[in-house]
Amino acid sequence: MPFFSFNTAADYLDAAREMAASGRTALARLLAEAAAELTPDPAEAARILGDFPASTLRQED
Repeated sequence: MPFFSFNTAADYLDAAREMAASGRTALARLLAEAAAELTPDPAEAARILGDFPASTLRQED
């Protein structure tokens, strides 16, 4: 398994795609949510979340 370094939204998206491809849709969604939070453009953030529709049990602070 590759080592991931998460510094940018693109890093999170790469990991999300890998998790989705391996059938880990909940983890993919969590990573996509992190990428969306780092994306300043609301339309782009919505597109990211739309690409990973699985729901999560993530709790807001």
